[in-house]
Amino acid sequence: MRGHLNKLRGSGAASILARALCYPYEAPSRSYCYDGGGVEPFDPATRIGRTPVLAYGSNRSPERLWQKFGSQAIIPVENAVLVEHDAVFSAHISSYGAIPATIHSAPGTCVSLSVTWLDDAQLELMHESEIKDRNYRVAALSGSLVTLDCGGELAEVLVYISQLGFFVHDDGPVALSAIPAAGRRVPEMTGAQVLDEVHRRLAGHVAFDAFVMRLVQDVDYRHSCIALLSTDARRVRIQAKD
Repeated sequence: MRGHLNKLRGSGAASILARALCYPYEAPSRSYCYDGGGVEPFDPATRIGRTPVLAYGSNRSPERLWQKFGSQAIIPVENAVLVEHDAVFSAHISSYGAIPATIHSAPGTCVSLSVTWLDDAQLELMHESEIKDRNYRVAALSGSLVTLDCGGELAEVLVYISQLGFFVHDDGPVALSAIPAAGRRVPEMTGAQVLDEVHRRLAGHVAFDAFVMRLVQDVDYRHSCIALLSTDARRVRIQAKD
């Protein structure tokens, strides 16, 4: 994983493109503790006093946690299963050029994701990173829908929900192929595949690399693309309370 992370952490065009194309980034197959940029064994005791927040996209990844919290943070990241929902692509574009995820109601589906256990300062920073551009809202997912890797269920967990709806392809949502699920009933794509589809719809007359670079470097252009992308989006449905 180290070489992959180094490629994403550079500042040149290749790193910018990799950051957009490699979403939602590599994550350990087991629960772990993010510790200053490294990955340590998971200790359930470290969850005490922290708030559980569902991570169904890049927030599962040590790379994204490093980008958000730097090299000093310690964050327990516990694998979990969410029932009756799936991780699908949202109808917006991130500041780093990727098409991010949202959860969406999916009867009969059990999706494997993670729970980040955040202290108060980390929770505030996570809120800021997710909702500052109004692409997401925060809600509380309730009803014991989440089963934790170390046993037990969560009566309530915080989750970020796409404000603009889910990305529509072939008249329905598209699941993230990097996030495994049992009973999945919708098609799935990689982050690169869905970004290629967005390029085809919005700017097929320009080179793909140039399109991605402009998304990252030109905020007004990115917002105009989001406006176009969200015109046929559909509202995300979940079992939650605001």
